[in-house]
Amino acid sequence: MASIKTPVTIITGFLGAGKTTLVNRILTEQHGKKFVVIENEFGEIGIDDGLVVHAKEEIVEMNNGCICCTVRGDLVRILTKLLKKKKKSGYDGIIIETTGLADPAPVAQTFFVDDFLAERLLLDAIVTVVDAKHIEQHLDEMKPEGVENESVEQIAFADVLLLNKADLVCEAERERLTKRIKAINGTTNIIETTKCNVPLDKVIGRNAFSLQKILDIDPSFLEAEGAEHQHDASVTSMGFEVDGECHFGRLNKWLSQLMVTQGTDLFRSKGILAIQGSSEKHFFQGVHMLLSFGSSADGIGEAWNAGETRKNRLIFIGRNLNRSELEGKFQSCIVSA
Repeated sequence: MASIKTPVTIITGFLGAGKTTLVNRILTEQHGKKFVVIENEFGEIGIDDGLVVHAKEEIVEMNNGCICCTVRGDLVRILTKLLKKKKKSGYDGIIIETTGLADPAPVAQTFFVDDFLAERLLLDAIVTVVDAKHIEQHLDEMKPEGVENESVEQIAFADVLLLNKADLVCEAERERLTKRIKAINGTTNIIETTKCNVPLDKVIGRNAFSLQKILDIDPSFLEAEGAEHQHDASVTSMGFEVDGECHFGRLNKWLSQLMVTQGTDLFRSKGILAIQGSSEKHFFQGVHMLLSFGSSADGIGEAWNAGETRKNRLIFIGRNLNRSELEGKFQSCIVSA
């Protein structure tokens, strides 16, 4: 008798669309299931592990490389290791959150070209989260020759598509976006959401992935093993870690100015912060010119442990970024001992 395959959900979407918010909703819903979450970050340091509500789930980090190309081999090794210890871990499914710059096609291909994984894993669905406020500027972006537009690819391969941040655009804009999405992928199921608030059964357990549909889009899908997705070289990621506590007023002023002056080129910014006078871990997240703050008191992540080193972790992804300037400006927000 053939063994039951373990379902895998790939959650993709451009930078800042709301992928981690969706993962948190899945992990905190009362569904009685246990998932393993594989987090992939494009940056040099990991941030998303601190933004995910861990609960009882196992979180696996894949940093400093994109899951669709440079660290794809790591994905195969991680999945193989997870399968070999499944009886001990007792999980019901696997969730893969890709970096915002990932092409989902090579990730999906992994489950068909590796015999060991193909026999044991079922690709349940590719769920694409779209930022209704900013997606059009990324769809319209002109890429260098040979470089794919990741936003287009993420929509094209979506089995389920969340038109997230729908509250930030008007009805006419939502209708226009829906037409554009349908022009790219006429079969995807579009769900309008705010903060990825969606019933679990709309994204998990869908059995929605169709290999034939993918072959219709890309007839060479199963023949392209080893092919690398080419990223736009003008988009870079800069991350750094700084010990100490921040003066919140200076920090807020700097980040606000940064969003205004570099927001167009700053695709994504996020950080885990130690704030002077607070025992909570604080978080900021930015998408272009939009910026939000939160803390572990709001149910995001965990508070600082007694004796834990107060370490700030920040990451910025975009164009025309100056590492020394970013790090220097942040250092000026640190309170002197």
